[in-house]
Amino acid sequence: MSYLETALLISEGTLVRCLPSVYRLIRSRRENTGTRSARYCYMVWLRHLCLLHENGLDTSPKVIAELGPGSSLGVGIAGLLSGANTYYSLDVLQSANIESNLKVFEDLVQLFQRRSDIPDNNEFVGARPQLKSYSFPHHILREDRLAECLRSDRIDEIKKAIGDIDSKKKNSGPISIRYFVPWDSPEVISEQSVDFIYSQAVLEHVANLPIAYEAMSLWLKKDGIMSHRIDFRSHGLSKLWYGHWTYSDYVWHLIIGRRPYLINREPLSTHLRLLGNCGFDFRVIEQDREAIPDRRKLARNFRTLSNDDLTTRGAHVLSWKNLAT
Repeated sequence: MSYLETALLISEGTLVRCLPSVYRLIRSRRENTGTRSARYCYMVWLRHLCLLHENGLDTSPKVIAELGPGSSLGVGIAGLLSGANTYYSLDVLQSANIESNLKVFEDLVQLFQRRSDIPDNNEFVGARPQLKSYSFPHHILREDRLAECLRSDRIDEIKKAIGDIDSKKKNSGPISIRYFVPWDSPEVISEQSVDFIYSQAVLEHVANLPIAYEAMSLWLKKDGIMSHRIDFRSHGLSKLWYGHWTYSDYVWHLIIGRRPYLINREPLSTHLRLLGNCGFDFRVIEQDREAIPDRRKLARNFRTLSNDDLTTRGAHVLSWKNLAT
């Protein structure tokens, strides 16, 4: 990155400190609107579900939790339409609203009713994880299961739960959605109450990864599962995919400014170590590789990263509780 580009990033950090309302406007314009698309949400949920099946894991979770849903709760709503009864959504900033969620919901219902194929990478270029087949997963969502999931009264209950997401009262119906923004404590979800936790390109943004993994470990049932897609690229902060590892801590601090989140610059090995520390077994089932960068270009504290870390620009990690611990 040139000195001018670096200066512009640092200037934006200064803008955050001085004019936070202007930064919120900038963020809203840049925000990835993918989750406002029902087809995108449908794709993400079914890709996670297919990976669970391919790896011999449970594909019928009743209680699901999502980190960083973004501009809508559509992925979790797709989970409800697949048979889940409770959906916990946790984010740092509030982006989703009832009106947009209801629109995504209506479109998702039609996609499931039509048994639409999973959108492939021609429609969503670069989407991950990749699948062996993008046909509708009849082998997972069988007709008897879908008939139960898509009952008209159950669809009405999901719609009612979406309408209640801004309510502080806990939904007492058969379908429950809880939207925690910001979530500031593991206590927002009861211990050992969740069957499945997932995220899509979110964990690279989490500032305190140890706390996040500890929280997920507490929430997950003993036989629970996690599925996380993690993007290790520089997210536009450099022309190099690994450019965020070329900045010194001082320059990085200036770039961040008072942004509520950016990227944490942690490599794959950090996530795997934290999973192990929290008692998880794990499997890296998709690892996107690049050539090894010139270590001389890296900031001093990143020059000792392993070749595995330095060549991994994205990965999908499945994990589950180690019952022996």
